[in-house]
Amino acid sequence: MTANEDQEMELEALRSIYEGDECFKEISPVSFQFRIGDLEDSKAFMVDFTWPETYPETAPQISLDAFFNNRISPETKQQILSKMEEQVEANLGTAMMYTLFEWAKENQEALMENHRPVVTAVTLTSSSDVTTTSTAKKKEKKEQLTKAQKRRMISRTDNKGELPRGWNWVDVIK
Repeated sequence: MTANEDQEMELEALRSIYEGDECFKEISPVSFQFRIGDLEDSKAFMVDFTWPETYPETAPQISLDAFFNNRISPETKQQILSKMEEQVEANLGTAMMYTLFEWAKENQEALMENHRPVVTAVTLTSSSDVTTTSTAKKKEKKEQLTKAQKRRMISRTDNKGELPRGWNWVDVIK
């Protein structure tokens, strides 16, 4: 079997196994994302896998660069990658995606044992800044016209949408 036939068979198997699973996402026929853990779990992480041309004979590219992983420290990411690469080396030459996904799910606690959430700085604005911007937004709201007002406006215009000359002149003679 060629590498492409192996990839097609494994892709078909992954699609059937993880159909409807919100943790698995197929980005392209050779690129996948798999979330380990629940969304609310602080120790959850997302792994990106990309198959090279010669997969499964060569190792897939593994990445933890997803935005979902921003709260994980670089040291923890490196530890996860090294342990995943050990599993890849052990399974080289075979279809390994399902094996890697299940291994990561089973060993989530061990992979995230040294996890310290990264706290990003959040700048808060004063309450006076917030109120001035909210009132400014309210003033920008466009006035809504009723159907009757729209009809009157249309009846005053010509076929080009322009008002005739003198439409707002005051009749002084009356």
